[in-house]
Amino acid sequence: MLKHFISLDDISSETFSDLLMVASYLKRRRAQGITEHALSGKTIALLFEKPSLRTRLSFEVAMAELGGRSLYIRGEEVGMGVREPVRDVARVLSRYVQGIMARVFQHQTVTDLARHGTVPVINGLSDEGHPCQALADLLTIQEHFGTVAGLRVVFVGDANNVCRSLARACILAGTQLVLACPKQYAFSAKDIASFTSAWGTQVLQLHDPAAAVAGAHVLYSDVWTSMGQEAEREERLRAFQGYQINEALIAQARPDARIMHCLPAHRDEEITDGAVEHPRSIVFDQAENRVHAQKAVLRLLMATDAQAVIAAARS
Repeated sequence: MLKHFISLDDISSETFSDLLMVASYLKRRRAQGITEHALSGKTIALLFEKPSLRTRLSFEVAMAELGGRSLYIRGEEVGMGVREPVRDVARVLSRYVQGIMARVFQHQTVTDLARHGTVPVINGLSDEGHPCQALADLLTIQEHFGTVAGLRVVFVGDANNVCRSLARACILAGTQLVLACPKQYAFSAKDIASFTSAWGTQVLQLHDPAAAVAGAHVLYSDVWTSMGQEAEREERLRAFQGYQINEALIAQARPDARIMHCLPAHRDEEITDGAVEHPRSIVFDQAENRVHAQKAVLRLLMATDAQAVIAAARS
């Protein structure tokens, strides 16, 4: 069973499949108006060093819909690693709450919270990965294609934290991930080593966007300049010319290809306004599914009925 949800490198294919099933199951129950109480009396601390609309609200809604509570804590109020050590924050919070979600700059902060705390820790985003986003992404793809196995997902952008987690999720789900990127923004040697035997088959990278999207079921984009990279903006804008998801690139993919973006989007930069609003755009299905993916993670991490809900989802 899950102890933490920090990196998809730590998750088995079976557990990832269970998370997808439970997310779908809980989404159906929500649509039926069924009230959940699995986390009644439990509280999660939401630590934010980096701001977010979807991560904060999806966790707050998810906890409320599971019968629990959430406490939003701004990073500057805590000053992890500055005002006091991360290990002290972890031990104090473990006395107050039953779970911690952290959206941070450095991945080490999340691993330190897990190492020194005694409650489940969830990575809400770090410089190394965004596993919550990747789970919601695969849930969305599954809903639109009826499966995730055997599909071709093309990420047009750089090998950032979102892309790395998406690649790992695709490996776990039997999906192919192709990164279309400028050479200087490709997967690192460390990334490639982490993909092990999946590299070259399930995970590829190409530097020609048109070649990458040929046969693609999904075209996926993220901002070219993430938080903390503002000084690189002009350089990145020059490097990523030709890597925009637009109507011309969409036409190179399958006629049923879907368009995804993890948001927030810089419209008419990495993706055109027309692509976001395209009839085959599933950007806002993707955003909604953050709630359902979060509920699955919380249910399997913090509830006492994890095995029972997995069995119910399978039935």
